[in-house]
Amino acid sequence: MRIANRPIGLAERPYIIAEMSGNHDGSLETALQIVDAAAEAGADAVKLQTFTADSMTLDIDHPDFVISNPDSLWVGRRLHDLYEEAHTPWDWHAPIFARAAERGLACFSSPFSEEAVDFLVDLGVPALKIASLENVDLPLIRYSAATGLPLIISTGLATEDEVAAAVDAARSAGCTQLAILKCTASYPADPTQSHVRTIPDMRERFGCEVGLSDHTMGIGVPLAAIAMGAVIVEKHVTLSRAGGGVDAAFSLEPHELAALVTESERAHQALGEVHYGPVAGEAGALLRRRSLYFVEDVPAGTTLTASQVRRIRPGKGLSPKYYERVLGSRTRTDVSRGTPVSWDLIDAEPEA
Repeated sequence: MRIANRPIGLAERPYIIAEMSGNHDGSLETALQIVDAAAEAGADAVKLQTFTADSMTLDIDHPDFVISNPDSLWVGRRLHDLYEEAHTPWDWHAPIFARAAERGLACFSSPFSEEAVDFLVDLGVPALKIASLENVDLPLIRYSAATGLPLIISTGLATEDEVAAAVDAARSAGCTQLAILKCTASYPADPTQSHVRTIPDMRERFGCEVGLSDHTMGIGVPLAAIAMGAVIVEKHVTLSRAGGGVDAAFSLEPHELAALVTESERAHQALGEVHYGPVAGEAGALLRRRSLYFVEDVPAGTTLTASQVRRIRPGKGLSPKYYERVLGSRTRTDVSRGTPVSWDLIDAEPEA
């Protein structure tokens, strides 16, 4: 998979997406500062959300259209009011995309309607992202996939069958570059509900790239996900959690995003391959292993005891595994204190 010529896959360092969402807090200048912060932190992409409040819900006071979950950050808010506050004005997209291009960032968005897809395609986005709560909107997935752009689908809330339906919808509409993201759609999310061990199963089951869209606090869960094979990490980003904003409470600040970029690459490098035995960087440590040494001056013909041979550092003598065989053997020649034990100095024979 490639986004804006950046390869994405298990052989590549993780692709880090800084999700702006509504953290611009109604200010284009803040939005542009978030782009700058993402670039300075080393992210690969910045992502927006493209919707209007009217495309998301109805402007009515019916209880169905008010958030009632007492655990929600937005409890008591009317859906229409919340989406009005959180949306990124469509006339901001072009200047945000231009700033991202200046800073070397890919910039794309999550469309929430067919109209938004058309708008983003006209702006020249390099990819599209389907948000978790839209992963059951198969018509939207098919419409997005039909653009021919790389497609990322978050799987928050989705059952195995619903993920399969979303993947099938994308592929049936012509998508050839597809990634799905393990996601827990609670804000903030509890790390114990992240279940990142699902990631390798998702890769095998659905045959596409797999990443993580994360709403937990900090960077621990993304690093665990990378260890399980995540090749994309998406995190919400804000200039300051203390500054407020609809998603600020579970977003990374710029220095934390920078840490995620650094540590995700380090985590990826650490994966390596199945390997036993010393690696190149351990060459010096081999000499600091214990081995068998003469710790006294010993005349030729002496039957060796534990007072004359010890298991000490450095590692130039015989391996400690031969200790019992060496004890009771006799020296072939005079040996001085500090000499490493070797087969040619004693009458014991190495194993065949």
